[in-house]
Amino acid sequence: MKPPPDSWDGYWTTKIGWASQGKILVRGYRAEELIRHLTFAEAAYLVIRGELPTPAQARALDAVLRSGLDQAFINSAVPPARFAASAAPEAPAAAIAAGVIAFGSVTGSPRQCAEMLIATHRTMRRSRLTPAQAARRTVEKYQKARQKIPGLGHPIHKRTEPRAQALRQIATKLGVWGERARLLDAIAREATRRVGRPLPMNLAGAVAAVLLEIGFDPLEMVGVAILGYMPALIAHTVEEIREGVPLRIIPEALGARYAGPSERGLPAGYGRNRDGS
Repeated sequence: MKPPPDSWDGYWTTKIGWASQGKILVRGYRAEELIRHLTFAEAAYLVIRGELPTPAQARALDAVLRSGLDQAFINSAVPPARFAASAAPEAPAAAIAAGVIAFGSVTGSPRQCAEMLIATHRTMRRSRLTPAQAARRTVEKYQKARQKIPGLGHPIHKRTEPRAQALRQIATKLGVWGERARLLDAIAREATRRVGRPLPMNLAGAVAAVLLEIGFDPLEMVGVAILGYMPALIAHTVEEIREGVPLRIIPEALGARYAGPSERGLPAGYGRNRDGS
């Protein structure tokens, strides 16, 4: 462990905000000015990215934040939130946090798709490929590794993911469905051609593409996706506390089963006399 510094000056430094007597600054702007004049999407963009968004960027982010509409138990974040709420109804914040923890690489995070698009775009530019050629390389890479392509496919929406399409249409109208976003279209076409069935863009993919085009980096996208789904987590937590079943379990009737050894005893003499018995 490193020894403490000789001086604690600047031990924690932030560029985000600061408060002093009678004054709160957020990215250099007075908090009250932001409250009076900015929308939530504009304020969120400012806090996360550090500068005010353009009108198109603000409207695109607003659409992203509205796109994570509830799909109930299809979303992996909902059951953990409701389980936690049923076990500790006095702690709604803990239940919401339990839902947040369930977000990850296979449960709706746009980060992996964004990283794929960045890498594909870099390869396309460096090797002077067409979008179709770059998409082919990316699909081949994932197929050889036997990995699922981020941003494609959905357990319910087999032909079209309605939320993803709506977000894509808005982004196109706003002029922010740019070159890297269009690479996702090309990757989806190539993947569909190879598997012989529709492999639609999912919401995480559309969110990744839009956020990438309006200036967010993949690490920031994780939190933005959670922010967009937060209203659903709040609603499910409150509903569970008010109307749910205390201490929910998964009974056999709903598929819970035991697959371990049948009942058995300890071998003769195993552990005997350790406690004097």
